[in-house]
Amino acid sequence: MNLDANYRPEYDSLKALLLEMAQIRSLGELMQRVVTRMVKRPHVALARVWVVDRGDLCATCPACPDCGDRRNCLHLVASAGRAGEADAEGWKRLDGWYRRIPIGEGKIGWVAARGQPLVITNIAEDAAWPKHPDWMPAENIRGFDAQPIMHDGQVLGVLALFTRIPTTEEGPAWVRILADSIAAALVNARAFEEIERLRARLELENSYLREEVREAKAFGQMLGNSPAWRQVLRQIDMVAPTEATVLIQGESGTGKELVAREVHRRSRRHEQPLIRVNCASVPRELFESEFFGHVKGAFTGAVKDRAGRFEAASGGTLFLDEVGEIPWELQSKFLRVLQEKQYERVGEERTRSVDVRIIAATNRELQAEVAAGRFRQDLYYRLNVFPIVVAPLRARREDIPLLADYFLELAVQRLKLAPLRIVETQARLLQNYDWPGNVRELQNVIERAAILAQGGSLQIDIAGQGPINFSAPAPSAPSAEPAAILSEREWAARERANVEAALESTGWKIHGPGGAAELLGVKPTTLVSRIKRMGLKRPGPPA
Repeated sequence: MNLDANYRPEYDSLKALLLEMAQIRSLGELMQRVVTRMVKRPHVALARVWVVDRGDLCATCPACPDCGDRRNCLHLVASAGRAGEADAEGWKRLDGWYRRIPIGEGKIGWVAARGQPLVITNIAEDAAWPKHPDWMPAENIRGFDAQPIMHDGQVLGVLALFTRIPTTEEGPAWVRILADSIAAALVNARAFEEIERLRARLELENSYLREEVREAKAFGQMLGNSPAWRQVLRQIDMVAPTEATVLIQGESGTGKELVAREVHRRSRRHEQPLIRVNCASVPRELFESEFFGHVKGAFTGAVKDRAGRFEAASGGTLFLDEVGEIPWELQSKFLRVLQEKQYERVGEERTRSVDVRIIAATNRELQAEVAAGRFRQDLYYRLNVFPIVVAPLRARREDIPLLADYFLELAVQRLKLAPLRIVETQARLLQNYDWPGNVRELQNVIERAAILAQGGSLQIDIAGQGPINFSAPAPSAPSAEPAAILSEREWAARERANVEAALESTGWKIHGPGGAAELLGVKPTTLVSRIKRMGLKRPGPPA
């Protein structure tokens, strides 16, 4: 290529810049390199790049009154200049008056709206220069060249140069070449960023899903035919196809995680990830980073950017197990995500949007936590859109033989044992036990029995779990001795103790599946009358 001697420095400078751009993957670094190199030319006073992005500062943007469409606007992403009278540092800032420009507004907006360059040979002869022209005479600004950054017919941004000489005839041609190269580099850089984001998300998602598989193994399918369990299944059928937030309540070991997975499996998000996090297991100082992610250098140990669990669950479902353990000082951030679907990573100012469905679970009485000032009332209402109460195992005794058979089959397969079976007397023994550890305890008892089985004979030893509380006596041989006769006072004391035990085991829940009335086999109204007659008072929250 034969060039005139006057064009050779321009060509060499442009060629070097294009070669540098081809090696850059970071969007921010790419744009800043362009403007920094441009202002090294002695006649260039100021170089800036805006890119098209969604509207984000509408509440504080000085250009907001002139903005007709707040969905997208021009974001200032790179700026460099060699100021004379003006503040040189101010020319590098990205938060000044022109940090956002409405598309179609002013000369920069005009270029973005039409996808056409705008070249002003001599600004002194242009009487229509926009809002803040005072700095131009002071800086001897003479020429202006704004080129659209376009790819595949789509405007991605605007590159603008302010020069201290009138725009030369050949100048716009060089800037046009640079703008086209920026467009290609911009598309490539965005593609690399998206690939990296997806890679990081998949890496995080796989880690969470492996954790899920470990915890989900052998906890049981949706097995059961008791009225309490059928009610849970009906509620799942109703809420799963919706986008409603679900709050699953129940004692530890009742299968709240299983219900959450089933809600997700039957939802429209079933092909997207279900990400679970046990809020009780996250260290307090890492809570914000775990959920919202962090950027490199945000704190000691943050050696690279990391997506949080909200980002990993984007498009799918986030299951907040033991949601009552969220620290008070972070509950407002969770409320914001639920309400506005927006958050920031730790150490980052950029606001991110997320589309997740929330399923929460707790074994706490959240209303009591709200009353005690340990849980935000507004967050509780946001979570408690559709409550599902999972009854304890003692309230669904009909399901115990079915679950025991299932756990035994799994244990036999996993441990590679000879076939084993539970006989009727053993099934009755299991049904008579109160199972304070619920389904998880039942699973452990069955697996231990399978391990200890000798010669194909299954020996179920519930006593190995500690003291047994039978709600109904197991069948026993007739005794020759007469049953003890209780006085009226002794009988009243035993009845009172029995009612207190039922209320305590259900957290003073009287009505509905798993309530104290169901445990005692009486109507809720009857139980309420007994509570009043006995003068029983619900204990208040701890001080």
